[in-house]
Amino acid sequence: MINKYITATILAVVAGGMAEAQVSRPVPRLVVNIAIDQLRSDYVEAFMPSYGNDGFKKLFQQGVVYCNAQYTFAPIDRASSIASIVTGTSPSNNGITGFRWLDKGSLVQVDCVDDNDYEGIFTDDRTSPQNIATTTINDELKIATDGAALVYSIALDRDAAVIGGGHAADGAFWFNDGTKCWCSSKYYFKRAPKWLESYNLTNINALAEGNANGNITDLALHCVDVNGMGGDYITDMLSVTYDAKVPIEDDKLDKEKLLDKYVRIDKELDRLTSTIENRVGKSNVLFIITSTGYSDETAVDYEKYRIPYGTFRMDRNANLLNVYLGAIYGQDKYVESCFYNQLFLNIREIEQKRINASELLSRAQTFLMQLSGTANVFTSKNLLLSGDKNSSKLRNWYYPNNCGDIIIEVSPGWQLVNEEKFQQYTSKESLMPFPLIFYGAGFTAKEISTPVTIDRIAPTIAKSIRIRAPNACSAMPLY
Repeated sequence: MINKYITATILAVVAGGMAEAQVSRPVPRLVVNIAIDQLRSDYVEAFMPSYGNDGFKKLFQQGVVYCNAQYTFAPIDRASSIASIVTGTSPSNNGITGFRWLDKGSLVQVDCVDDNDYEGIFTDDRTSPQNIATTTINDELKIATDGAALVYSIALDRDAAVIGGGHAADGAFWFNDGTKCWCSSKYYFKRAPKWLESYNLTNINALAEGNANGNITDLALHCVDVNGMGGDYITDMLSVTYDAKVPIEDDKLDKEKLLDKYVRIDKELDRLTSTIENRVGKSNVLFIITSTGYSDETAVDYEKYRIPYGTFRMDRNANLLNVYLGAIYGQDKYVESCFYNQLFLNIREIEQKRINASELLSRAQTFLMQLSGTANVFTSKNLLLSGDKNSSKLRNWYYPNNCGDIIIEVSPGWQLVNEEKFQQYTSKESLMPFPLIFYGAGFTAKEISTPVTIDRIAPTIAKSIRIRAPNACSAMPLY
């Protein structure tokens, strides 16, 4: 009897503590996960006087604002960043190393969401999220609710929409520039939902006008309304990707267009957050807003300012490496292809010749380190055996199934050029500042300057809606 009494008392105390926690921070009926492609803190702050009161200003004043957010891996692009947001881990686990990679079997460039098994709806693109190697926060929500939760994802671009939705989404929609309509994949539907067909037909003029972010907001609000998202006590999830990118023309960034872009995003954030709050209830919705963590930048004339610079010609240096290896192991094509700063070796031929692969990689590494403009060279063996993933952003990025056998880091300021594949970029190591904001559903206004990593978004959402984090997420929640 005494043991039963003690047990009952402990359970009552625990239950009381849980009840208090639930009262202090209610479970949201709707989570809206917003990624803004190429959003930068310096631009947000510079244009603050031009915003209204209910967009960026409201989010910064009423949300929990982490001023110094960063990704755990590099390089970063739109696809890899959104994958990290929803999976709570890096490309080395989730498999999305970028928007595009070189298929190791065919040596053909493929998009990260290509899938020939699923035809497009209002598009010729064949698409699915099959290449995401882990669960996402959206998948875990579907699992936890036995499929009852509603999950949708909307973006201008196919990769952002599909990755943002995850494996188990009810639908992912992206914009088809050719037909000027919203499209999807038969991965989600046997045929287009009637509400999407009707929406495309009735909004054809607005869609053709080219207000990209406005079109995203329109469809997102329509999706919430027509599907009744946030209408019951089962949490639903909406992923939205806006675009803060301004085209660089003649190596110049038009400041007026940049200002206009940020002012428009401010208006869309106002419209999206305010409308959903009115429909679902301010205390019933949680918004998460962050950036994809990179930006396209104008070319810099380093020579003019006497700053070290140069050009690293990837395809030519790959040919030099072939000649060098041929002198040692016999003439052959040991480097099959290159993709940006990655070299892909002819592993099958190396094995048939019974060449020690580790020795060949070591020789290649030593040779490449001697080339002008080389900052560092990593081999697949180096990266896979490096141990602690937290020690290297490149290690956190590397996924052997779709990355090269040798990765070359060129010196900051040097331009890497691949003339055969028309690829080029300028190397830089500087961090781009961007915020992470949690707004609504029990989050009290606070500004936090301590650096935080983006892989902590998914576990924080999971804790907020009382489900488990994605299956490769080892990051801690932010509270």
